[in-house]
Amino acid sequence: MTSLAKLSQYGKGFQLKVLGALLTNKKFLLNTRDLLRIEYFDSDAHKWIVETIVRYFDKYHTTVSMDILKVEMQKVENDVLQVAIKSELRNCYEATQEELAYVQEEFTTFSKNQELKTALLNSADLLNQGDFDGIRNMIEKAMKAGMDKNMGHEYNKDIESRYRQDYRKAIPSPWPIINESIQGGWGPGDLVIVFGNPGGGKSWTMVAAAGHAVNLGFNVNYYTLELGEDYVGKRFDCYFTGYGIHDVNSHRKEVEEIVNKLPGKLIVKEYPPKGASINTIKSHIQKCIDMDHKPDMIIIDYVDYLKAPSRHKYSERKDEIDDVFIAAKGLAKELQIPILTPSQVNRAGAKDDVIEGDKAAGSYDKMMVADICLSLSRKKEDKVLGTGRFHFMKNRYGMDGMTYDAKVDTNNGHIEILGSTLLDEPSEKNRGGYKEVAQKFFALEQTQTGS
Repeated sequence: MTSLAKLSQYGKGFQLKVLGALLTNKKFLLNTRDLLRIEYFDSDAHKWIVETIVRYFDKYHTTVSMDILKVEMQKVENDVLQVAIKSELRNCYEATQEELAYVQEEFTTFSKNQELKTALLNSADLLNQGDFDGIRNMIEKAMKAGMDKNMGHEYNKDIESRYRQDYRKAIPSPWPIINESIQGGWGPGDLVIVFGNPGGGKSWTMVAAAGHAVNLGFNVNYYTLELGEDYVGKRFDCYFTGYGIHDVNSHRKEVEEIVNKLPGKLIVKEYPPKGASINTIKSHIQKCIDMDHKPDMIIIDYVDYLKAPSRHKYSERKDEIDDVFIAAKGLAKELQIPILTPSQVNRAGAKDDVIEGDKAAGSYDKMMVADICLSLSRKKEDKVLGTGRFHFMKNRYGMDGMTYDAKVDTNNGHIEILGSTLLDEPSEKNRGGYKEVAQKFFALEQTQTGS
């Protein structure tokens, strides 16, 4: 009998005991089916047995009997292999109950070791290609291998869990009317996209969402792929102090006093467009965690500017963007924190009073993977008046299709989302006479149109 010391090495002796557990224990087979890989096993005889076990289970949903195995063996044309299969099958059934119990306990570690071995063997080609993200993905996948014994949410019995007060531990947005619609705020694992036209205030919306979270004591990582770190930092100075982007320089002392008292921590990290992937961001997050900064929320300005997580050659940029957004959603779900990002609309959307789902630039599929999609519509007159409209394009947590009027100050990121009532007049704070500018603007429009 193989000793437990040898079994712990997960060689052919251990693999033989795994086969014994698969042949005699339906529960073990059920728990390992999704994880089981033929390549985990070293000998051709063991691989044949595993393949037969899995094929029979997938068709009939039970363990295969010895009588069936004998019939299947007759189909093996290689005589040497057939003899080896017979011998190994005999040994499979000789495992003791103690050995089978040990195998069940150790199977997760065994599968991780085999996945890691496979990953290391397959990484040689990726190393030659310089695809370090691909290597990292393979190794991370290997380390996550293991049996999932959780059947899932049992609807008839898990009623209490659905109604716990902490069911959705959301980070509130700055806008109560939005929070009411999305069950309290940005939730764990959410991917949130804010669509808008160029210069419409999307990034300022990100600043407002992040700044509000920091004010509430949450930690935020803000990844910028468009603007520099210092400039984004200056925008947050404006948000926290209320001063306009051109006035804040003369109020440095006030900035320092306010920023030093913030209850949450904010990290702003810059990457060049297409100079980072989701894996790059994931690595940076791990570095932050190692330095005692664990983010509660992530802003990526923009996800569209990230490169795909693999070096796969895409025939269309649209397909690459789809994979990038899928990876972003995967990261949000893995970390169980919300990820927010802006995204452009197409040219037709930029002209609309309300931007709807068919105006998402590049790909409609990015909306499919997101949990919450808002649009911010701001035509040229809105930019002058400091107005706009937020529209729910998609909402997993409630109704969508609603449109709200808004006051948008792109000097300091102060955004107020109202009800459906039309705005009477724009905010005067830090606007430098917007009323007069607006009057001149509309007067010029009338002159040009002859109306």
